[in-house]
Amino acid sequence: MYRFFVRPLLFLFPPEFIHHVTFNLLRVVGKFRVPFLFHKVFTLQNPKLERRLFGLTFPNPVGLAAGFDKNALLIDELSVFGFGFIEIGTLTPRPQPGNDKPRLFRLPADQALINRMGFNNDGVEEAVKHLRNRKSNVLVGGNIGKNKVTPNEKAFEDYTECFESLFPYVDYFVVNVSSPNTPNLRELQEKEPLKRLLNSVKALNQTKGNPKPILLKIAPDLSESQLHDVVEILLETKTDGVIATNTTISREGLITDAQTISAIGLGGLSGKPLRNRATAVISFLRKELGKDYPIIGVGGIMTPEDAVEKIQAGADLIQIYTGFIYEGPGFVKRINKAIASRL
Repeated sequence: MYRFFVRPLLFLFPPEFIHHVTFNLLRVVGKFRVPFLFHKVFTLQNPKLERRLFGLTFPNPVGLAAGFDKNALLIDELSVFGFGFIEIGTLTPRPQPGNDKPRLFRLPADQALINRMGFNNDGVEEAVKHLRNRKSNVLVGGNIGKNKVTPNEKAFEDYTECFESLFPYVDYFVVNVSSPNTPNLRELQEKEPLKRLLNSVKALNQTKGNPKPILLKIAPDLSESQLHDVVEILLETKTDGVIATNTTISREGLITDAQTISAIGLGGLSGKPLRNRATAVISFLRKELGKDYPIIGVGGIMTPEDAVEKIQAGADLIQIYTGFIYEGPGFVKRINKAIASRL
């Protein structure tokens, strides 16, 4: 029903506009008993789906990737769609509007999106207000970044400020240095800056009585030598896990005509075209990091089979975003059914 009736209607409107409309609708619906019915329809409970990583128990391995609910507005409402965990953010210390609109584009022929949102969010303290009031017990990850105006040499101050504010309210953290939409951010993926940043966050974490897991989110566009550096840094800093991958700046192999792509301009590409590269990065990391190192796989998961492929490549958990938009609320349950039956 979603693919044939709801999605065509939604796709008549600009993507960012319909995103906000959907959010508002979910907030209204959440005030009634409908969420209980959604939970019954969309959630699959099966002990075979349970995963335990870095001290946390995930009821199933399918999470919602960062970027969908940046400000933690809809944790309770989104939890009824069967997610095993939800990642908020990317959050920065101070509110920022992000890049100029339009900044989110659909590529229906490619089952893809291009975004150059630019870490638009209401600031970490606003997200904390929402997290204080949430009622569901779904696991929540906090994806943290730096403000656009913060120079890279002071980036650690933004990350540690977000970490300190979010610490009581999230279950794990993600250090995001891989978005292509904040100027110079990806330079923090270079060996020495990345090591300094992770060590800063880790040092703060160790001052807590109950340290939280810290993960690193990386880009799919890293070379093999850069991936080797990432592996070395993850192990040296004892970072708890890695998320592979963020969106790509590549435009290779797209069906959408070149003129349209050129008119859209810069931004990170997500969806089906990212599938093979993200899987290759996961496979590389699993080989280099060993069988027990936690990996969350994300990128190009548009079918249940894509999710199974990510797990077979070495992912312990997976996250969806573009696939959720294209496939609708029943997508999580279909993925979990495939995982439970094939793995």
